Amino acid sequence: VVSLARAVNIADSRSLSEDEINAAGYEGEKGYHGTPSGIDNTAATFGGLLRFQRTEGAPIFDKKTLVSPIRIVYASTGITASTTEVVGDVREKKEADEAWFADLIGKYTKLCEEGQKAVEEGDMDKLGKLMNLNHEYLQELTVSCKELDDLVVAARAAGAVGAKMSGTGRGGLMIALTPTEEIQNEVYSALEKLAPQVWKTTFA
Repeated sequence: VVSLARAVNIADSRSLSEDEINAAGYEGEKGYHGTPSGIDNTAATFGGLLRFQRTEGAPIFDKKTLVSPIRIVYASTGITASTTEVVGDVREKKEADEAWFADLIGKYTKLCEEGQKAVEEGDMDKLGKLMNLNHEYLQELTVSCKELDDLVVAARAAGAVGAKMSGTGRGGLMIALTPTEEIQNEVYSALEKLAPQVWKTTFA
């Protein structure tokens, strides 16, 4: 949707700012996801590594500079889940037990703060442990599934310092953090045996 917004901007000889392109992308995301977080269109618009925070108003995002490369491996379960349905289920769980949900959000907030610090300091071991903990929280939230959990376990067994589901959940993708190129290749090979699609990349 961000690419489409850029294409319309050029074809119509408009002069949309990056913020306006991002806003148009967000509107497009609503058509598919219902209640999107805004992170996909923001990352696609501005690129690089971003710290993203959704708010009641405009989202907050800060571009980050890395002190060392971050090597990751993505793997797909091959399962497509409905974001609208998953978000609706989570909302129901929140409304059914506000205290439980508030406690989980508190844990998430602390984890995100520690994760940002680990990224800024280049502490991949710490970041990996936080990713593992994050996956546990997502399991508690009931948005993971057996296929995702199996890929997470396989990635860790192959040497990833951390692995978790990514995105909507109940299918979709998992992400693994690999500290070296050698381990990245080993994790990639292990996941290729289980997942229909696997990718690897490096942020520097």
